[in-house]
Amino acid sequence: MNSRGLKAQLKDSVPIEDFGLNAGPYGVRDTLRGGFSNVKSELLPNHPLEVSEINFQLNKNQMNFATLRNIQGLSAPLKLQMEYKAVKQVQRLPFLISSNIALETLQGNDECLGFEDILNDPTQSEVMGEPHLMMEYKLGLL
Repeated sequence: MNSRGLKAQLKDSVPIEDFGLNAGPYGVRDTLRGGFSNVKSELLPNHPLEVSEINFQLNKNQMNFATLRNIQGLSAPLKLQMEYKAVKQVQRLPFLISSNIALETLQGNDECLGFEDILNDPTQSEVMGEPHLMMEYKLGLL
C-alpha cells in the first residue's frame, strides 16, 4: 500500500505543468488566445478512432517512405523528407490563413476533397484578429 496519500498520487498521474501552456505574465491562462480549457479533453481523446485519424497522415507518410526506400533506395525518401521540411517552413503572416498548397501537392492531397475543404471557409473563421497584435505575439514582444 502506498503511504503517500491521494494528493501525491494525483500529482504523479497528471502532469501539472501542462495546464499552464498559455499562461500569461502573471501565471494565469490566457483564455482569449488559448480558448476555454477542458481537463477531460486534454487527458483523453473523445473517441477511439480520433487517435487513428490524428495519426493517419503520419502513418501514411511512413508507409510511403518505407515503400519508396524498398523500391528506389535510401536517397529517395531522404530527398522527399527534405522537401517536406522546406515547404513546411514557408508560411503567411500569422493573421492570414495559410493553405500550404505546396505541402498538399507533395503529399498527394491536392486532388482529394475532405470535410475541411468545405467546412473550413476562411471568411467564416474566428481566427482573424488585429494584425499588429498577432505579429508582436508571434515575435515574442508581448
